[in-house]
Amino acid sequence: MTGPDFIALRVRDLEASAAFYEERLGLRRAPAGPPGAVVFGATPVASAVRTPLPGVDLDAVAPRPGAGVALWLRADDAQQLHDDLAEAGVTILAAPADSPFGRTFTFADPDGYAVTIHS
Repeated sequence: MTGPDFIALRVRDLEASAAFYEERLGLRRAPAGPPGAVVFGATPVASAVRTPLPGVDLDAVAPRPGAGVALWLRADDAQQLHDDLAEAGVTILAAPADSPFGRTFTFADPDGYAVTIHS
């Protein structure tokens, strides 16, 4: 095994979530993906947003979807991305701070997933 190869987040509104990750975070859609998913060709690990599987109720997950999982994304300028997201009204869960991984902050995506950005 070599490590994570793909990450998918189950979302309530596929197009709204795909637009958020594309427009707010700068991820680029892959040219194709499976039905019910939008794939982003990020490196080193590709990712996607997708409709939930039958029986998955994102509203029943407390305190938020993905609780217990740490999802970190790298940005060239975490502080600038924070400022852009905060100005756009995105919920910031942890303010920017310096860490061993560079400048970091955590926000909630449209479905409530906690996403940490570092530079």
